[in-house]
Amino acid sequence: MMEVVLLTNKVTIKDVARLAGVSPSTVSRVIADHPRISPDTKEKVRMIMAELGYYPNAIARSLVNKTSSSIGVIRSRLTQGDFANPFFPAVIQGISSVAHKYGLNLVLSTSSTFTQEDEECLNLLRQRRVDGVILLASHRQDTLIPRLAGEGFPFVLIGRHDGPEDIHWVNNDNVADAKAAVKYLLGKGHQRIACLDGDPRYVVSTDRLRGYEEALAEHGVEGDGGLVEHCDFSVDGGYGATMRLLRRGKEFSAIFAVDDLIAIGAMRALQERGCSVGRDVAVVGFNDTILGAYVQPALTSVRVPIYELGQIAVQMLTAQIYGLGTFPGHQRLKAQLVVRGSA
Repeated sequence: MMEVVLLTNKVTIKDVARLAGVSPSTVSRVIADHPRISPDTKEKVRMIMAELGYYPNAIARSLVNKTSSSIGVIRSRLTQGDFANPFFPAVIQGISSVAHKYGLNLVLSTSSTFTQEDEECLNLLRQRRVDGVILLASHRQDTLIPRLAGEGFPFVLIGRHDGPEDIHWVNNDNVADAKAAVKYLLGKGHQRIACLDGDPRYVVSTDRLRGYEEALAEHGVEGDGGLVEHCDFSVDGGYGATMRLLRRGKEFSAIFAVDDLIAIGAMRALQERGCSVGRDVAVVGFNDTILGAYVQPALTSVRVPIYELGQIAVQMLTAQIYGLGTFPGHQRLKAQLVVRGSA
């Protein structure tokens, strides 16, 4: 396991007390909603706390309950390639922005296998090194989520859980968003559309593949399993998958890739074969990460609000753990197709 602790600066209770003109003990009583503190004093102190961005419950309760004031961020099978994918740093930035406001530390835990991920995550919680965790992906037949839910640990999933447990999650609608992207290609007259899907063990891969298949079916286009290739979420993965299609002699006029890096790899393979991307073969990606706007031609892609996914995940988790406001247990964010020169 690789573990990275990110420390954040904190506004202290003394800062709040000084600006409010009261003692630190009074601020503590306001935090605890003590009945002997007058409503006017409570209102004044809470206004100062809001102005300073001071979210005290995590810190205050840590003194009483011996909590860690830390949350875990869990990502299995993290490789150097994952760090190169702009999705990962963008969602971490969103998580960090809210954790910083709450005075929380982040513990990033990565594992090489799903089994190792389960044990490392549970150990972080059982040893009270973190108060809750954010899962950055879910797997088909996931074993970690049922164990977390069964033991009552606070956690939030960024993604969709393919199981019966009622859990807290934030996500975009990957089936509907993939379907919209493929329908755009169908509307442009493409009938032979290849799909470069990701690792089939991840729910996000199966959801985006399902959207592709449903779009074809709704337009009366017979699916061709030979036009579907699974690959890593990487440029090399997309390149290799496209080369396999080309070597098999499969005819297609468009490619739907479930990730921007896969799409960029596909574009490179097509261009090496002398194909003009956007004219000979259309290419659509997914996530609309920063790299897509800078390749030539610029990549048409489904824009997912990645930063906001991270922010909302922390808000959900802190509401569970520390009572920092109320937040719905499920939230689905809207995505949109951004059309550029590749399709």
